[in-house]
Amino acid sequence: MESIAAAMAKELGPALVVLGAALAAGFAGIGSAWGIGIANEAAAGIMTEDPGKFAKSLILLALPGTQGIYGFLVAIYALMKVGIIGGADVTVTVWQGLAIGCACLPIAITGFYSAVWQGRSSAASILMISKRPDQLGKATILPAMCETYAVLGLLISLLMLTGIKV
Repeated sequence: MESIAAAMAKELGPALVVLGAALAAGFAGIGSAWGIGIANEAAAGIMTEDPGKFAKSLILLALPGTQGIYGFLVAIYALMKVGIIGGADVTVTVWQGLAIGCACLPIAITGFYSAVWQGRSSAASILMISKRPDQLGKATILPAMCETYAVLGLLISLLMLTGIKV
């Protein structure tokens, strides 16, 4: 029985890293998909009236997609840190695995929420350029403000991951 518990303890650290990486990529990716979908509804609406607004809409439509990229980057970094990607033979304790898994949470949470809100903001900006196409610069800055918190989530996740010794 003790050998089973020891084997489970040996695998629990890497499993917690995989869970954290999955949450980072998964939640940030879901938020991006949701945010892009929201912005896409507005873009499709204005293009029924004026198909020439496709390029301007596309810029605003793509903005909520960056959070998914941030979550993906954190997930890759976490998996590389423990050798799951890259093949390094690294021993990860349960506590190290828990720390790395928790370090993935800031981008998972901020990525999800900021992408959804950025999608809503992008949709409003798309509607703005439907009436005032010359205001694309201002229309781009408005949803970019939501991006700030995803970038902060990315940075804190990366800083925490960098600080964890394995």
